[in-house]
Amino acid sequence: MKSRFFLSLGIIACLSLPAFAQNENLKWWNPQSATFPVIEGQAWTKEVKNPYDRLPARAEKQVRDEVWKLSNQSAGLMIRFRANSSQIKIRYTVGGKHALPHMPTTGVSGVDLYSIASDGETRWCAGKYAFGDTITYDFKGLEPNDKYHTHGREYRLFLPLYNSVKWLEIGTPDRTEFTPLPVRPDKPIVIYGTSIAQGGCASRPGMAWTAILSRKMDRPLINLGFSGNGRLEKEVVDIVSEIDAKVFVLDCLPNLIIQPESKLGLTSDIIKDRILATVKTLRGKHPETPIVLASHAGYTDDGVNPQRKHFYEEANETLGLAFRQLKAEGINNLYLIPREDFGLDIEGTVDGTHPNDIGMMDYAEGYEKHLRDILHENQGTLATTRPITQLRELHGYDWEARHKEILDLNAKSAPQTIVIGNSITHYWGGNPKASRAAGADSWETTFGKNARNLGFGWDRIENVLWRVYHGELDGFSAKNIFINIGTNNLGLSSDDEVVEGWKMLIDALKFRQPNARINMMGIYPRRQQEPRVAKLNERLALICGEKNVGYIDPGQVFLQKDGKIDESLFSDGLHPNAKGYSLLGAQIKPYVK
Repeated sequence: MKSRFFLSLGIIACLSLPAFAQNENLKWWNPQSATFPVIEGQAWTKEVKNPYDRLPARAEKQVRDEVWKLSNQSAGLMIRFRANSSQIKIRYTVGGKHALPHMPTTGVSGVDLYSIASDGETRWCAGKYAFGDTITYDFKGLEPNDKYHTHGREYRLFLPLYNSVKWLEIGTPDRTEFTPLPVRPDKPIVIYGTSIAQGGCASRPGMAWTAILSRKMDRPLINLGFSGNGRLEKEVVDIVSEIDAKVFVLDCLPNLIIQPESKLGLTSDIIKDRILATVKTLRGKHPETPIVLASHAGYTDDGVNPQRKHFYEEANETLGLAFRQLKAEGINNLYLIPREDFGLDIEGTVDGTHPNDIGMMDYAEGYEKHLRDILHENQGTLATTRPITQLRELHGYDWEARHKEILDLNAKSAPQTIVIGNSITHYWGGNPKASRAAGADSWETTFGKNARNLGFGWDRIENVLWRVYHGELDGFSAKNIFINIGTNNLGLSSDDEVVEGWKMLIDALKFRQPNARINMMGIYPRRQQEPRVAKLNERLALICGEKNVGYIDPGQVFLQKDGKIDESLFSDGLHPNAKGYSLLGAQIKPYVK
């Protein structure tokens, strides 16, 4: 993360250029040259035969030839990078035809580029494309930076859905900066399915429901959709079961319907047996991982074609029987999504079966609703209840790199005390170490040596919610958790929004650390915000009573008799100095059990 691939002679030189001229010479980067994994969506990064395959090389001798050939297609693969250029160009070649009769070439063989803003919002990038022996996409007029960046924003490049990528390069102007980003550390959502899961018939790769779902949940996703060949076959299931998944999704019923003209010889009993065997194989290797069975979403012409309606209703009935049997046998953490929850209507497909972009969105929203409940990653409509990332270079650290550093530290040694917050916590002291520490001595005196600092500069409630959802409290059992968050929401959120964000955050903390003593700490007083902070802290105390967690208000130590902060305890009216941290720590220490 910290080692950057520079495409410039110096940052200062490139920043002096007006918007980076569009006609500069380009310098090209090939993902195959990376020294760390950069192709997200591959479960077997070190085992693939071709660089953009979806199954390991050994699968060629295990699965049917049709499945192997489809696994060479790059559906679901994605590459992340940062760039501070107004132009990004992609060039690559593919190994198959450029079109299917009912699917746009941009979906079959095209790529799709999205950018991530400083506050985590996803934005789509439009580019000019040309299809030939070498395919090119040219993205011009991009905003290189915003007020929080000089090194550029993050980009995510989604690869073709129905074609195999032979080689690919990303080009940016010579005097700009380019940084490949590693595969994210989260456990992936794993989808095993049919052509619908693979992406047929999205208009572009980012509009496959799997890609939409990945963006909505902000999680890596492994797309093992095999067009016409998602049949719950033992050879494939055994390979899928090797993945350490966040959740397994089985969406194979569209390829398991009983049709008189079919040569597969399927019967209801065969389909049921495959469902039972697949779930038991996954559960045998992953005792706790959620498994989701997806109903057949139906056909959009079933109103005029009763036979087609009978096909999917029969498949769903068989799925229901298998599901009830598995639950009766004691298979836990097993879920079923009803057909109705995918919400397909008559405008949602291109041929009655394969979704268009409207149908893809319907699929993604149906899945998101269930997966958020299953994974306990709830999301509300207010900004403070929508988990999201952020990145502000002005704080002198990399937000994503710090998140990964915390995950690595937690895996090596389980902390007893967790302190969650923003820059006030970040720059107090402790590990992981920040670029500066204004109160390192008082940190250790207050929290002890085995305390972990989960403070991030500029974090708001919604950023902490994202970090909690993405593993910073997983895999260990803490004794104490202290949370001070909300001061950075004051300029962006109403009091009601702050309160709702606190409620959702407390629920997330309690679910992931049920044995810890949780102490919500009132927002520390800050210059010219003292009355509002006091009222919000009164509301926080009431919430803590309702949620049955601890509440403390150590920031009172910063106030004078007139209710204003004591400026001598701060460096800037917000961040305490060493003396301020010492006084703050003395107020918190009695609650560290």
